[in-house]
Amino acid sequence: MSSDPTPPGTGHLRVREDRGRTVLELHGEIDIAAAVEIIPHLDALTGRPGARIVIDLRHIEFFDCSGLRLLHRARHRVLDRGGELRLVCTHPLTLRVLRVTGLSRLLPPSPSLDAALEQPEATSGTL
Repeated sequence: MSSDPTPPGTGHLRVREDRGRTVLELHGEIDIAAAVEIIPHLDALTGRPGARIVIDLRHIEFFDCSGLRLLHRARHRVLDRGGELRLVCTHPLTLRVLRVTGLSRLLPPSPSLDAALEQPEATSGTL
């Protein structure tokens, strides 16, 4: 497993490789200001053909509709390019928001990073 430093310009995103996948670890409060910082990095990583991405939400403290838009954007971009996207989420309020909005049906959250990385490809949010 290799680890890259936080991308320039954002304290809300850490990117690293783990088991052949790119893990995007979101940190802190994911609101409109954080989303503006994250989008260029998200687009660069999700714009690659066949990208294998895991978005890890375990380290967030706040997640609003801007965060939902980030997830939807990432899913759309990855799937349009033949890749796969997985999600890790354990925070009860964030899980509730994902369920209420229906995003959890499109991008089922895993309870741990290991679970997401070991998940069979057929259940990786490619609905």
